[in-house]
Amino acid sequence: MPNVEHVASYLLSVSKPGTPRSITPLKLQKLLYYCQGWHMAFNQGEPLFNEELEAWEHGPVNRDIYIKYKNHRYLTIPIEPFINKTRKGKPIFKQKQLDILNTVWETYGQFDGKYLEELTHQEDPWLETKRNTVIDKNKLFRFFTRLAQKDS
Repeated sequence: MPNVEHVASYLLSVSKPGTPRSITPLKLQKLLYYCQGWHMAFNQGEPLFNEELEAWEHGPVNRDIYIKYKNHRYLTIPIEPFINKTRKGKPIFKQKQLDILNTVWETYGQFDGKYLEELTHQEDPWLETKRNTVIDKNKLFRFFTRLAQKDS
């Protein structure tokens, strides 16, 4: 199973600094939330990564990713190269996982972090979770499954 760092690195590898498709720390956090939620919706509740997301004031956040990129503040995070292989040569992501990551990127990557923050603030997983506590993965699964059913 990929970890949250793999997902963040993949997203940064497809970003385009200097364009609306660049990634700031705020935007990265929201993209991780959408990757997790949509993956769970299309995979019977199976998370994309095991690490937790928390409901912070500015929306869903993974604490480790926050710590790693917080020095960038509101600035664009540079592109990071990403190779979809473990040290043993096995793929990190399955094709179905990459398809979901790419769909999330195509859907949400055009928006800035502030817009995505506002979007997450209207969604049940963040609304129903006490600030600074873990967002229950079952809430993510239920919410994104409902969204997927509306879209079909």
